[in-house]
Amino acid sequence: MNSTINKFNYKETLIKEYDNWVLLLRPKQVTIGSLVIACKEDAESMSAISYKSSSEFYVIVKEVECVMKRLFNFDKINYLALMMVDKHVHFHVFPRYSGLVLFNGRSYQDINWPNSPDLSEELEFRKKDFNELRIVLSKYFLSNE
Repeated sequence: MNSTINKFNYKETLIKEYDNWVLLLRPKQVTIGSLVIACKEDAESMSAISYKSSSEFYVIVKEVECVMKRLFNFDKINYLALMMVDKHVHFHVFPRYSGLVLFNGRSYQDINWPNSPDLSEELEFRKKDFNELRIVLSKYFLSNE
């Protein structure tokens, strides 16, 4: 795995592995269900990824939107590909919510709705809830195949 994938704690955050990408639960949850879609290739720009990776990305986006809609019924979804600090191709995925979202007995709010997500802020998330969210998401993605 490339250094960007490792920086996002690949082993502790993996939801699903694809041929050319990994889907990770973002360590800092800006909104509940924040994800990272990271390319396994050593590419540092979208134009540098292979055709196969490009095609697979489309499939992953469709799956992400299907699963996240079913699980959390998001209102919008934002994809950010900044690649300033972490240089390899990856996207931050932020489901956006106009109201409260309940998970594991706690409620979470998208405090910046309907504006752009503020990446300097993160939800207060207990480690056990983070781990439970990763397990639940993994099961949803597995059952979506």
